[in-house]
Amino acid sequence: MTNLFETTEQFALQMDKQDPLAHFRDRFFLPGKTIYMDGNSLGLMPKDSEESIHRVMREWKTQAIDGWLQAKIPWFYMAETLGALAAPLVGAEENEVVCTGTTTVNLHSLISTFYHTQGKRTKILADELNFPSDIYALKGQIKLKGLPVENNLVLVPSVASDNQLLDENKIIEAMTDEIAVALFPSVLYRSGQLLDIPLLTKKAHEKGIIIGFDCSHSVGGVPHHFDQWDVDFAFWCSYKYMNGGPGSPAFLYINKRHFQKEPLLAGWFGCIKEKQFDMSLDFEYTRAAGGWQISSPSALSAAAVQGALKVHLEVGIERIREKSIRLTEYLIFLVDHLLPPGKYNISIATPRNPERRSGHVAIRGNDNTWRIHQALKAGGIIPDFRPPNMIRFAPIALYNTFHEVWQTINRLKQIIDNKEYESFPAERSAIT
Repeated sequence: MTNLFETTEQFALQMDKQDPLAHFRDRFFLPGKTIYMDGNSLGLMPKDSEESIHRVMREWKTQAIDGWLQAKIPWFYMAETLGALAAPLVGAEENEVVCTGTTTVNLHSLISTFYHTQGKRTKILADELNFPSDIYALKGQIKLKGLPVENNLVLVPSVASDNQLLDENKIIEAMTDEIAVALFPSVLYRSGQLLDIPLLTKKAHEKGIIIGFDCSHSVGGVPHHFDQWDVDFAFWCSYKYMNGGPGSPAFLYINKRHFQKEPLLAGWFGCIKEKQFDMSLDFEYTRAAGGWQISSPSALSAAAVQGALKVHLEVGIERIREKSIRLTEYLIFLVDHLLPPGKYNISIATPRNPERRSGHVAIRGNDNTWRIHQALKAGGIIPDFRPPNMIRFAPIALYNTFHEVWQTINRLKQIIDNKEYESFPAERSAIT
C-alpha cells in the first residue's frame, strides 16, 4: 500500500475526494480551526449524541420518573439496550454485552468473578506496558485475597528496554500452571501495537487459564470477534474511538458460557429485571452480562453513547477499519519521506504491519518532544504526548481527512526545521 502514496498536497486532496466515508465528517462537531488528532484519548462529539442527550433531557423534563419505563429507550433497560447495539462491534451476542460503570470498576467486577485461587494457581498474568489503572486494580484484587502482590502478579516485560512492544511468544511462555487468570490490553496504549487476541486466548485455554482483555484502545476502530475467539471476558471505555463523550459509561463482555458464575461485586442493577423491585435481600442476578451491573445507569451520559453508536452502526466497523488502516499507513509514509531517520531524530514506534497496528501512530523523538508537542498544539494541531518522548497521532476514520494528515506531518517538519519548539517550556503540564 505504501508505494501507492505520494507526498504532494494535491494527492492528499484527491484521496479525500475518493473517500466513500468523507461525508460522515459532517456528523461531528469539529473544534474550531484545529486539526484534531487525539481521538484515541477523547473522540469528537457526534451530532447524533447531541440529539439523543436532548431527547433524554426532554423525557426527564416531561415524564419525570415515568421515563424509567416510558422513555423512547426506557432508562430501566438502557444499559442492556446499548449493550445489544454495541455487540456487533465486538462479535458478540446481544446479551453478552452491557453498557455500565467505568473501565476500572468493570475490571474489578470481572476479576472478582474470575480470579479464584486453587492449589498453586494463585497468580495473575499481565504486562508491564498496560495502562497503570489496570495494574492498580489487579494489585488490589490480589491484596483482597490476602496474598502478597510481589509473588502473585506476573508482568511480562517489553521486547526491549527502549521500546513499547510485547512479544506474544513471551506472553505464552509466562502462561504457567501457577496462573489463575490473565489480563492484557488489546492495544498497547503508547505504541499502538495490536495484540493477537485469538492466539493468546487459544494458548491460555490450552493451559487452563481464564483470559480477558482491556479493549479501550480498539473497540470502535478495530473489529473484534469475541465469541468466535472464545474470549472469556473483556471491557472497554466508550469515550475514545466510540465517541461517547468525556467520562461516558463503559462496556463489559461476558462469554455466555460463564453466565452461571456469580458476580461477586454485586449491585442492585444486576438483579433479574422482573424481580428487581421485589426488594429481596437475596441477590438473584441476571444470567447475562447485565448481571454484572452494579448501580443505576446514568441516562444522560448513556444517551450520548446511544447517539454515537448510531453513527458507528450506520458506517459499519469493517469500513471504519479499512479507512483507518489507509490513514495510518499514509501518515507513516509521510513521516518516512518527509522526516527520514538519517536526518531527523524521529522514529515510528508503532508496528508497520497494519494487522498489528490499531488506530493511532506513535512517533518517538528526543528530549525536545514535549516542546514539539506544545508547538503543534499552539498551531492548532491536537495530538497527545506520552512520556518520556512520544507523540501519538490518531487520524479517526469517521471525521479526519487525508489532507489533515498531510498538514499535520508537514507542520511537524516545519516546527523541527525552524526549531520553533525552542520557545516552549520543557516542563510538562498535568494533562498531556
